[in-house]
Amino acid sequence: MSARRVDRVERLTNLLALLLETSRPVTMVEIVGALVGQYPDGERNQRAAFERDKAALRDLGVPIEAKSELGQGSPGRYWIDRRAYELADLELDGDERRALQVAVAAVRTGTSAGRDAMWKLGGSAIGEVGTVSAVMPDRPELPVVRAAVAGRSRISFGYRSERRHIEPWGLLLRGGFWYVIGFDCDRNAQRTFRIDRFDGTLDNVEVGPPGAFERPSAFDPRNAFPADPKQIGHSAADGAVAVVRIDATRAAAIEREVGVDRVIQRHSDGSIDVEVAASNFDAFRSWVLGLLDHAVVVGPPETRKAIVGWLSAAAARSSE
Repeated sequence: MSARRVDRVERLTNLLALLLETSRPVTMVEIVGALVGQYPDGERNQRAAFERDKAALRDLGVPIEAKSELGQGSPGRYWIDRRAYELADLELDGDERRALQVAVAAVRTGTSAGRDAMWKLGGSAIGEVGTVSAVMPDRPELPVVRAAVAGRSRISFGYRSERRHIEPWGLLLRGGFWYVIGFDCDRNAQRTFRIDRFDGTLDNVEVGPPGAFERPSAFDPRNAFPADPKQIGHSAADGAVAVVRIDATRAAAIEREVGVDRVIQRHSDGSIDVEVAASNFDAFRSWVLGLLDHAVVVGPPETRKAIVGWLSAAAARSSE
């Protein structure tokens, strides 16, 4: 595959997450299958890249364990010893402990690990010492979806009150969220779904038998991810587009964001009308609301009506 690969730091992050999540030791082949599109083609190249990744994580103090099965040619299996990975007693004084509390508060994994570390340090809860600026999510669905990707098993789950059935081609971490990319069997097209937006609990995710589909040879999750988050969960071919008027104070910034080719009209007061992808209505609505009173949805009529209706309902709830 000649497609552009994911950044190595991202691949190391995904490898670390996989080895921490797995309930059993996994082979390199299983790892490459789960992190589809993140390792080069060919077993020799994959092995070389994997060995470099293992060495990099071990240099950072990550206790990656390995064992070989009995029998010549049997593959090695890898996992992380969580007991060795746990934070040891550092015997810190008060100032050192407070400094570490602030540092841990700045980046969080989305699990109880940070909180447990704080208690081990003898400190208070993370939320009391600083604002979380980055989150590495830990979703209960991840091991199940990873296994489905590696085993080429179809999965079904609730999403926006609909039951979706997909062939999961790959997982991707973007902007602090996990996404699964695959073939939507109901819509006969490739789609991207944010895992934390699955409806219900882990029990709602159903996994079919392995080997149920073939992943496209040219698939690369990085290229498959929509450039515009307002199309996540949909296809660009859906063609849903809204026209939004941006006032003069935000016009230049929004023009840089969406591109000059999306500006369809310029007004004498400095405002502009831009075309914005609206296939993913929730994401589009969030984008518009983030601009506060600097943006007005001009059309199409049904999109404007939906935005006005949602705002009216929100205002009614707030006045109750």
